[in-house]
Amino acid sequence: MDHSNQNNMRTMKGKTVTAKDWVIDHSKIVMPLVLVVCVLITIAIAVNANHRKALEKEAEQAAMSVSTEDSPVSTEGLDTAEYELEKNAHPEINNLVRTYYDAQVSGDVETISKMNTYLDEIEIIKVQEMSKYVDAYPVLDVYTKPGLTENSYVAYVCSTVKFSEMEQEMPGMQTFYIGMDEKGDYFINDGTNDAEIHDYIKKITLQDDVVDLNNKVVVEYNELLAQDEELEEYIAYLREKINEDVGEILAKAEQPEVDVSAPETASGTEEQNQSVQKTVKATDVVNIRSSDSEEADRIDKAQIGQEFTLLEERGNGWSKVSHNGKEAFIKSDYLEVVDEEPIEVASSEDQQEPEEPAEPAETATSNETVSGKVKVKESVKVRKSASTDADALGTAYAGDELELVMKQADGWTKVKYKGQTAFVKSDYVE
Repeated sequence: MDHSNQNNMRTMKGKTVTAKDWVIDHSKIVMPLVLVVCVLITIAIAVNANHRKALEKEAEQAAMSVSTEDSPVSTEGLDTAEYELEKNAHPEINNLVRTYYDAQVSGDVETISKMNTYLDEIEIIKVQEMSKYVDAYPVLDVYTKPGLTENSYVAYVCSTVKFSEMEQEMPGMQTFYIGMDEKGDYFINDGTNDAEIHDYIKKITLQDDVVDLNNKVVVEYNELLAQDEELEEYIAYLREKINEDVGEILAKAEQPEVDVSAPETASGTEEQNQSVQKTVKATDVVNIRSSDSEEADRIDKAQIGQEFTLLEERGNGWSKVSHNGKEAFIKSDYLEVVDEEPIEVASSEDQQEPEEPAEPAETATSNETVSGKVKVKESVKVRKSASTDADALGTAYAGDELELVMKQADGWTKVKYKGQTAFVKSDYVE
């Protein structure tokens, strides 16, 4: 078998050598023929390509003709055009943004509302509260891309903010849609109330250059917080404080006006012979003070639903209650009667202050039961009580899990933290 294969190989090699010798001997005839064949192949390819391009051009012209004659060109289903992101390219837009941010620093709600008519009540209150902590926006760079119509833009404002209590300036980025009204005045719209604008902003924001810009700001922001623990704590505190202040302002706005015309008791201070013992509960989160004045020292903070024994309801809008075995005062507007129990009237010699009922389950700690866990969405202070003025036990970071005790109606969540009961703002856990 091996001998046969060797013979076949010798035969093929011999034929190859013979063919090669023939080509060399007749090169004057073979080479021109090869050249002609190559030229013909090249011409055929070129003609085919030109024919294909011509057909494509004819089809494109036909499509354009139909769209212009019958209806406008539809862009539905097509990707949003890729426009170059321009930096500080429109002085009038930069001036608009500077005016808007200066109004935020001063808490000038009237100017802000004229420029941005889409702000709701909560956002306006947030602007007013934030102005108490912000000194200036030293840097304002405005990056823009064209909007849906002429004289409109999607604007990305990259800024630095200087807080009153911190030396370090913080970077940030905010997105606006800026348009022009019938009078030729620019206005600001974030797209909240306009689905078309909202969708357009989303598409533009997903383009590579905008994503890169946003990532740059986020990285700078996170690096600053990682390097400065004091700054990180201040930012976490500020978020909590603003949310709490907004909640208190909204709650107060819903309360009825205080009736201060009620006559005082015969003694001018308190009823000497109370025949009914009243139990009241807090209708909102409210401060407990040492006397009947907003300037008095704050002893504690009452939670929604917390009950107290009413000792006296004064005509100046305050109520004296029993709190932890001592007298304390709460604004009457934040209390409502939940129980009235007749009591025997005692003489002035042996009349005693009624005993305070046991603290409600919400404030007791002896029978707390853990009902699961909550996950921290972003850095937040863990505090001793449900108040941003309470001492901080530490900081919980995004991704941390805490043992859940109770989610309260006042916007705070009671948790177990390092073996003790603590509180975090509900907005920062899930």
